[in-house]
Amino acid sequence: YTLGNWGVLGDVIFRNWRTDDLSAFDTDKPLFGLDFGFSSDPAAALSTHYDSTRKTIYIFKELYECGLTNDILAERMVEIIGDARIVCDSSEPKSIQELTNHNVSAYGAKKGKDSVNFGIDWLKQQTIIVDKSCINMQNELSQYHWKKDAGGNSLKIPVDKNNHLIDALRYAYEDEVIDNWLML
Repeated sequence: YTLGNWGVLGDVIFRNWRTDDLSAFDTDKPLFGLDFGFSSDPAAALSTHYDSTRKTIYIFKELYECGLTNDILAERMVEIIGDARIVCDSSEPKSIQELTNHNVSAYGAKKGKDSVNFGIDWLKQQTIIVDKSCINMQNELSQYHWKKDAGGNSLKIPVDKNNHLIDALRYAYEDEVIDNWLML
């Protein structure tokens, strides 16, 4: 982290990412993900695109804000996604319903046993390009790391911190991850 350049600290999970200027990025097939938050955790949403031929994910817009009630969050989501589908954290069905009541095409993510690690493994197989304006995504990717045992060895358990946009990213790509599971 010197001279304004991004660096990587310690045993981070993701090293397969970089920043670029995606302000001119245009896609007719954006994907959207949302991780709910309110007080200490932010509501975290992103606009993204997947180039399956190049195995590259482009992240070109983020929302990262605390204190948004679901009606205000719905307004922000409509501004960002229009009438497109957004995959949300399924642990909040009431919030998903409230977004739906405000004309957001919100769906709960399909979670299951080991879905976090399967999602992380799939994301690690991609190249992730983050728009230079998505500072919170850059922060999360540079800080998200594995838990360590008493001896300092990494465990295959991510620390549940600095991962709100990363969770939203997993939700956005759940269909691709599930297809990958089925191929195993």
